[in-house]
Amino acid sequence: MIVESPVRSEPAAKSVRSLDRVVIRFAGDSGDGMQLTGDRFTSETAAFGNDLSTLPDFPAEIRAPAGTLPGVSSFQLHFADHDILTPGDAPDVLVAMNPAALKANLADLPRGAEIIANTDEFTKRALAKVGYGADPLDDGTLTAYRVHPVALTTLTVEALKDSGLARKDAERAKNMFALGLLSWMYHRPTEATEAFLRQKFAGKPDIAEANITAYRAGWNYGETTESFAVSYRVAPAAAVFRPGRYRNVSGNLALSLGLVAAARRSGLPLFLGSYPITPASDILHELSRHKNFGVRTFQAEDEIAGIGAALGAAFGGALGVTTTSGPGVALKSETIGLAVSVELPLLIVDIQRGGPSTGLPTKTEQADLLQAMFGRNGEAPVPVVAPATPGECFTMAVEAARIALTYRTPVFLLSDGYLANGSEPWRIPETDELPDLRVEFATEANRPDGSFWPYQRDPATLARPWAVPGTPGLEHRVGGIEKQDGTGNISYDPANHDFMVRTRQAKIDGIPVPALDVDDPDGDARVLVLGWGSTYGPIASAVRTVRAGGGRIAQAHLRHLNPFPANLGAVLRRYDRVLVPEMNLGQLALLLRAAYLVDIRSFTQVSGMPFKAEQLAAAIESEIGLEVTDAH
Repeated sequence: MIVESPVRSEPAAKSVRSLDRVVIRFAGDSGDGMQLTGDRFTSETAAFGNDLSTLPDFPAEIRAPAGTLPGVSSFQLHFADHDILTPGDAPDVLVAMNPAALKANLADLPRGAEIIANTDEFTKRALAKVGYGADPLDDGTLTAYRVHPVALTTLTVEALKDSGLARKDAERAKNMFALGLLSWMYHRPTEATEAFLRQKFAGKPDIAEANITAYRAGWNYGETTESFAVSYRVAPAAAVFRPGRYRNVSGNLALSLGLVAAARRSGLPLFLGSYPITPASDILHELSRHKNFGVRTFQAEDEIAGIGAALGAAFGGALGVTTTSGPGVALKSETIGLAVSVELPLLIVDIQRGGPSTGLPTKTEQADLLQAMFGRNGEAPVPVVAPATPGECFTMAVEAARIALTYRTPVFLLSDGYLANGSEPWRIPETDELPDLRVEFATEANRPDGSFWPYQRDPATLARPWAVPGTPGLEHRVGGIEKQDGTGNISYDPANHDFMVRTRQAKIDGIPVPALDVDDPDGDARVLVLGWGSTYGPIASAVRTVRAGGGRIAQAHLRHLNPFPANLGAVLRRYDRVLVPEMNLGQLALLLRAAYLVDIRSFTQVSGMPFKAEQLAAAIESEIGLEVTDAH
């Protein structure tokens, strides 16, 4: 099939308006391809050079009930000509593929927002299914918005009438028609999406060409219809990015690449023992593609087998990793304790989600901090690190590996669903920017009598030697029963147990981590906002708003949660009040109160969604007693 490329010259009748930022939300049934549509628009936007941040939101069911509110899947993208920190509080444009998508998202729209509605789906049955007594496109419900009724399904089928596809198959391409229309509205490049579609459907060239035809038809519809008299231009954010090569990454992709980089910098093979679980499964999928870098992935039969295999790989001299989410951490807890006891490097990557139990599999939360800190029997301390942005998932994966390999300890890396699925532009680091993680294995006896003690420690790090099984003369046993100091023999001696427990704790407490950096421009703020993990973006955006309104506020963000930075206590005591926003019921606040006896003010949310900058700005304003205008 030969299809003409869209004509990209600006027609005289169409005006072009410049904007500094836009928030778009695609919404429809979970089978409407909203995540793919949003992902492709994001890729186009990244290639164009805008700064961006995304928020995918989808049901836990593989195929949720069509046309219902629980079945709505959405993808939000915020892009700008300047640096941005969040996916945006409210959409400027909503693409609603059916009445359910409109109703589920209408409350988030500000007055004047644009709505592109697929009129073909606004049937009496579909309207009744979500509680609409009349068609909101006609009854005045949407008078506060700029509504563009578009028969997306009909137009798509018409564009594909010569494709040879059955009508049902042709209708599936309506998301590509919508993507083409939005690509025209915001002057997005199109070549990469067409190449993507050809690659994705390489085995079905008729489907590939049908999607490309629908995509081009959507672009041409915007170009020719009178319904869209204006298109918008958002200039590249050239001043935002330092020189280098960039790519768009999600948190899970960045984390996967960070693990591969850590393995390469350490000279060790990477072994992932994992059981699929939302929202961590993408890491297993990604790492399975990198066998050429010495990566081995093992999809285990359950969570316990996954971590057991990873710890066994660590015993054998590999960089052992296991990935999971909150419910899986609970199942892995005994083996994590075993890793503490045998003192082997192991990375436990927890992509947090709503709980308890199975909870909200596709929604985000930060409620595993206390589980990571204390969720094991006995005294079993484990370092905990947490990235703040999708791109930082790479950095903190390398940092977690550094700690694990240097100190011979399991390490928790706490990401969450917001970071895992969200994306942003990320500068690809040069190799020499990454730390040297090379490991020296024990290869010879370490005692005067020619014997080998597996628990003879490095006096600087308290780490024990790492001897690969099979090394002649370095035979030793591992297991969960307490070890004798030095020899590693089984010991029930009370004094020895007390010594080993305190030594393992001292090893973790003594890990040097970077000092906490405080953003306090004038140095005279009385209130500090302290966050951790994915709250960084909303907090930083809210702080900008407060400062633009005249408020003096300090901000700091923790990446190391165990041990805390050495200067944390002094930082906390420098301010009259400390506000800690968390997507839990105050877990970091509890730890800070216990460790530093400081009165921490909690601001919490457990809705399964990230904070909005506006609500955090209001909370900060309440603490400092100022009225703040919106400068987001």
